[in-house]
Amino acid sequence: MNGLLIAMIVALLIPIYGVYQERDIWQKMLSFASISTKTSIMILVISVMRDDWMIGVVGVLILSLGNASLMLLAHILRRLSISEGVVE
Repeated sequence: MNGLLIAMIVALLIPIYGVYQERDIWQKMLSFASISTKTSIMILVISVMRDDWMIGVVGVLILSLGNASLMLLAHILRRLSISEGVVE
């Protein structure tokens, strides 16, 4: 299980590099959504390893609500950029 957790942390570094490299707001939002998903899955794995269901509930809440709010923010930013005429 520890090897799986280390592999997940290494996989988490890929979208962090994508956030650092990209200038387009959509690519950054997708990278942040990927980071959110990966960290919530890591929280679920840790909750199974520790046999702690409270940590698992937090992981499920982050997984379900975190990405929804991030996508809502992305949609608002896109509508604002369309109304200002800044769409690339």
